[in-house]
Amino acid sequence: MDFIRVSRPVSLALLGGRGHYEAVVQAVMNAERSVWIATANLKELMVEDPRARPGRRRTARGGEYRSVLEVFDELVVAGVEIRILHACTPSRPFREELRRCAHLQAGKGRRGSFELRLCPRVHVKTVIVDGALAYLGSANWTGAGLGAKGEGRRNFELGLLSRDDLLLDEVQAFFDAIWRGQPCAGCKLRDECPQPLG
Repeated sequence: MDFIRVSRPVSLALLGGRGHYEAVVQAVMNAERSVWIATANLKELMVEDPRARPGRRRTARGGEYRSVLEVFDELVVAGVEIRILHACTPSRPFREELRRCAHLQAGKGRRGSFELRLCPRVHVKTVIVDGALAYLGSANWTGAGLGAKGEGRRNFELGLLSRDDLLLDEVQAFFDAIWRGQPCAGCKLRDECPQPLG
């Protein structure tokens, strides 16, 4: 999985801070076909919900919060494929919320799919939406990383966003190779891996 590609012009948008939330998280929430996420750290992520719903916490912007897993649940019902590659056990709040999302559990009337795969060597942070938008950067799938936290609480992160077809093909192929367990056979951490992919 070692490579250097030939330099070429690519159209990119540079993201920092809350820009991650506004570009990446919003794109995920509006996905129509697929969401692929690779992250070293996987935590519960609260997103702003513009719909008025009693009993929900208000955000500083006047909207409400809800778990992104609720959004994933709705996306799966709508037929979206969601794949998440992560390096360590998701946070306890993530796991608890996941148990509450009926359509993310196997077989319950869903049209799409939701899968988590763990690989301790995953350190890449990427999000690919509908095979048409790729994020590459430093942000893990956490509120602090993706700019969902308040200004004084979020991480200092930078990322790049692109719709370049060749870049998308490369990033998707890299993700898919790990997803399918291609590097597992020669992995020197295989004995430590809780569930090798290959």
